[in-house]
Amino acid sequence: MMGQMNAIDKRRRPDAVPTFEGDELHHIEQLNSDKESCWKTRISVQDSLNRALVSFQANKRRAFYRWFKYKEAFSADLVEYLLEKLGVSSGSLIDPFAGSGTALFSAGALGIHAEGIEVLPIGQIIISTRHLIECDLRANDINRLQAWIDESKWNSCKEEKPINELRITSNAYPAETARAVRRYLAAIENENSRVRAVLFFALLCILESISYTRKDGQYLRWDYRSGRRKGKKVFDKGLILSFEQAITRKLREIVSDLRAAEQPEVLFPATHASPEIILHPGSCLEILPKLNRKSYDCLFTSPPYCNRYDYTRTYALELALMGINEDGLVKIRQEMLSCTVENRAKDLISINPTWKPAIDAADSHELLQTILSYLESQNQNNLLNNRGIPRMVHGYFYEMACVIAEFARVLKRGAPLIMVNDNVRYAGASICVDIILSEIAEKLGFEAEQILVLPNGKGNSSQQMGLHGRKPLRKCVYIWRRI
Repeated sequence: MMGQMNAIDKRRRPDAVPTFEGDELHHIEQLNSDKESCWKTRISVQDSLNRALVSFQANKRRAFYRWFKYKEAFSADLVEYLLEKLGVSSGSLIDPFAGSGTALFSAGALGIHAEGIEVLPIGQIIISTRHLIECDLRANDINRLQAWIDESKWNSCKEEKPINELRITSNAYPAETARAVRRYLAAIENENSRVRAVLFFALLCILESISYTRKDGQYLRWDYRSGRRKGKKVFDKGLILSFEQAITRKLREIVSDLRAAEQPEVLFPATHASPEIILHPGSCLEILPKLNRKSYDCLFTSPPYCNRYDYTRTYALELALMGINEDGLVKIRQEMLSCTVENRAKDLISINPTWKPAIDAADSHELLQTILSYLESQNQNNLLNNRGIPRMVHGYFYEMACVIAEFARVLKRGAPLIMVNDNVRYAGASICVDIILSEIAEKLGFEAEQILVLPNGKGNSSQQMGLHGRKPLRKCVYIWRRI
């Protein structure tokens, strides 16, 4: 690892940074406009793509997918639609940012062998629980889950198991709720490993609804009733469910869906016997280089966006309950793709010398280098609301370039790559993530066939709009093909 400025300075060739006078923002916008003109035949608005399809919203009507509110997920409908559109019906698929496993299980249901990589423990446990339910859960296990609904077994438990806390999750629950959670954790120890896993998963599903917190992208927002109020604004999240209300409701939903599994097409729609789902826990920067060359027929993924969202904070309640401590939280954050201002710079060449062509591709990209130079100048003049933004944006694109090089290495010739991602804006500069990554990809073994754009652009932050006006940003699905 190296310091922020060293990492940035050593990555950027002086002759790659254009020199220009006058309005830097205008220059960036002109470069953006030129790029969009060059790409106009490949950028197309798709009325069939809506926000529900390209987000968690469409999963709310799907068994299992709806159990845990993984807001960053795309929908199973989107996976099925695009795999059919591209004619992918067999072979092997990989998702290097597997999240809650939507691509894996959607592909598996279609008879496609699926593998995923996921660094966040909450994503890992969602995937492993789904896999357990599909492969190992028995009829009597469902009966045991029903007994928990009928008998509220945690109420009769005299023992309590401590709740692990992090600094950012301390006192997150009303006192009576915390006692009920401790009794529940102790009571589930009396069940077999399969039932215990589902019961623990059900608890993870309800933590937000029984806590004083609400997930809000970059952090947890705290309800005024928590006593942790900061700043002038008072946040009222509304109804906070009691533990009994929330866990009973969630277990009923789970059991109802499992009962419906007597008709397999209702719970897990499939026309084939479900192939094995393989999960590689860890960072894709670590795992991808270990996978065999030309092994996969399709890649379907959505990487973290370059939007400052810190998943270790938004899922802090779940990570704490899973036993992650402070050091573990920092470790996970640094292993993730750089997408938050707290990520330190990675020395990518030291990690993997074969990534030099990828770094060269980022070094030589004029628009990217112009944006990075602009953000650095804004930082030096104390005009950014967080000094870590230039480091984060730099790290995001350079790490993504290395990841794309690995995508090219593991995909078979002719294999499609499907990626969901958002464009972003910092200090008034619109960053065409879609075009920049697609042009880098074309230097690393891909043909960028299409950039499919949602009909309605993504909004800006209130701060960006206040300073620089409102400008919709593209939310896209990239279609690349390995050449």
